[in-house]
Amino acid sequence: MMNQYIKELEQDPFDPDEFVERMVRRSMQESRLQDDQFDPEMIHDIFTQAIQDLKVLQERQERKCARLEQSVQEEEKLYGAKLAEIMDQHTHCVGVFSALDERMSRCGGRALDVGEKLGAARAPRARAAAARDLLSHLSHFLSPGPVLIDLFNDSSKLNEAADVIQKLHTIAQELPPDKFEVAKKKIEAKYDEIERNLIEEFVKAQNQGNMTKMKEIANIMTNFKGYSQCVDAFIETSQMNTLLGKDIFSAVLPLCKKNYTIISNVFPNPDQVMSKFVLNIFHLKLQKYIQTKLADKNDVEKYLRNLYDMYTSTQRVCDELVLAGLVSAEGNTTTGDLRRDALVNGAMAGANDGYASLEIRRLKATMSNALNTYYTEKQHVKKPIQGGGFQELRRELQARTNINIAQIENYGGETFLSEQLVQKMITDAKTSFTRCKTLCTANELSGTTVALLEVVIQHLLIEHVDYALDLGLQSIPIADSKSPPPQIYFFDIVKQANKIVRMFEEHYQESVLTCITSATKQNDCMQKKTAIMEQLENKLDVGLDRAISAIVNWVRMHLQNEQKKTDFKPEGDIDTLASSACLAVVNYLNNIMDKIHGGLEGDNLHAVTLDLAVRLHRIIYEHLQNYQFNSAGAMIAICDVKEYRSAVCGRGARAAPAPAHALFDALHALCNLLLVKPENLHQVCEGETLAELDHSILNNFIQLRADYKSHKLSSFLKGLS
Repeated sequence: MMNQYIKELEQDPFDPDEFVERMVRRSMQESRLQDDQFDPEMIHDIFTQAIQDLKVLQERQERKCARLEQSVQEEEKLYGAKLAEIMDQHTHCVGVFSALDERMSRCGGRALDVGEKLGAARAPRARAAAARDLLSHLSHFLSPGPVLIDLFNDSSKLNEAADVIQKLHTIAQELPPDKFEVAKKKIEAKYDEIERNLIEEFVKAQNQGNMTKMKEIANIMTNFKGYSQCVDAFIETSQMNTLLGKDIFSAVLPLCKKNYTIISNVFPNPDQVMSKFVLNIFHLKLQKYIQTKLADKNDVEKYLRNLYDMYTSTQRVCDELVLAGLVSAEGNTTTGDLRRDALVNGAMAGANDGYASLEIRRLKATMSNALNTYYTEKQHVKKPIQGGGFQELRRELQARTNINIAQIENYGGETFLSEQLVQKMITDAKTSFTRCKTLCTANELSGTTVALLEVVIQHLLIEHVDYALDLGLQSIPIADSKSPPPQIYFFDIVKQANKIVRMFEEHYQESVLTCITSATKQNDCMQKKTAIMEQLENKLDVGLDRAISAIVNWVRMHLQNEQKKTDFKPEGDIDTLASSACLAVVNYLNNIMDKIHGGLEGDNLHAVTLDLAVRLHRIIYEHLQNYQFNSAGAMIAICDVKEYRSAVCGRGARAAPAPAHALFDALHALCNLLLVKPENLHQVCEGETLAELDHSILNNFIQLRADYKSHKLSSFLKGLS
């Protein structure tokens, strides 16, 4: 059991309650008798024995702990002694290191002092040796005859020869010309020869891709006058047989990126060299290419298209170079950075000078050709429009006398307006404004925009829309007693004119205003647009008024000629239907209302339908007062008014404005006065609809009754008044 106790006590974590529980369970199992009884004495003995065993274990553990504590104390003393010994050794080492450091510092100071003294002594000797060598070389140039020195004739020593000749060239500048003229010329000639040889070697190394040698020669050439020639040679070689395709613009950026890497590794001033590299591309390669593309000015359309393409392509290349960090957007003269606009202008080389006049001329020609083609397809020859007092007087006389003075041409319903034509003209104009915004200078932009707008207004609005309105005004018929129902095509003209005006307004907002920054020029454009819009609007108003007059006059004359007195005073029993004259008018009005609602919208539709309703109401009102009505005729009159009301006022989405309904409601109520019994007249007159009307109107309608005299209604009228 001792081993069992040790195992249980060494469990981690140890739970004493659990330990006692396990002992209880074991003792219960050992003391269990038959019939599940247990022996308490045995349990007591088991627990007593367990307590004794645990005490023995405790004593053993205490003895073991004592031994371990003694061992730890002995080891602690041993390690303490060793640590003290190590600390003593460390202190000794620190002292020795400090002494060595101080000694090394003294030795280093002495060595530095000795080195400075040696350097001071060596520098004069080196300079003296270099001066001696230079004087030796100079003596060969002072001697008569050619210079025969191995240094200058050995190509493998070109770099060394370049260093010597550069110094001799500097010295020669200080020599008096009288005594040393010959020597100076020899030095100058040799200087030029070596300079040429260096450039040739540089180009040779460039062709071989030897950037190490290129960099070495470039560093030497920085001290020579011909360093710029070396840079030019590099640029010429790099750009040789490049930018030769159809679209050379796309090849500019890769070429610049490729050579920028070489320039950065070879030249000591890479930014300036790169600027010159890019400048050479724009001022030589691109400029020559652009001049070739723009050489033919005979076809203005093609020339302007190519000019715009060249300009935008050049701008795109510059933007790519700016994004790559190879060109500055603003430029910097101190660092040699290239300015974007200067590059573009350099490449174009004034190609866009005179652009504005060409663009205006092109737009005029394009729009004029489009109009001529359109009218030719319509087999129409434009003619001057007679305006002013004479034309108006002729129409007035014809309308008053019902005499057809001159045949009115309606062109078979042709409106002479084309949205497709206008869309094409606007597209052409948009192209012009886009090019104008890109190619014009800041000083030219506003003026050119105004000039282009004048062209658009003249051709699109005046020569097309205004001309169509004039033709439409002349084609509005004048009703006479013998004419069939007039065909009104002006509503179709209004519909198309409104669409075209909206197209122009959108074009004005999108293309014209975006080109103008000057408030003064914006006001000029707005005034020009407003003036033509008012002119068109006035003609539309005149045309709509004439159209309504033609409709109303025909209705008036048709009713006068076709309405019979027996229609409203029939004899015997008849079907209560609208009169034939009314049905003919209503059929015509339905067709007219279809055209009005199909051609007009918004305020125009509201105003025209209301005006037409008011005028027709007046015509019908006056027409009814020319007849007498019996009961059956009154029913027919009421049916007529209902038909008129339905045709003119409409319903739902096509309902006329509220005043029109009110007028025909009142007319319907007046017709009821022709039908009601005499004893009910007073009550009807005081109804909601008729109460607001003047009593004279009511009296006039009551007098139209056929039974007016037989029923002695005059007495009623006295009471009403």
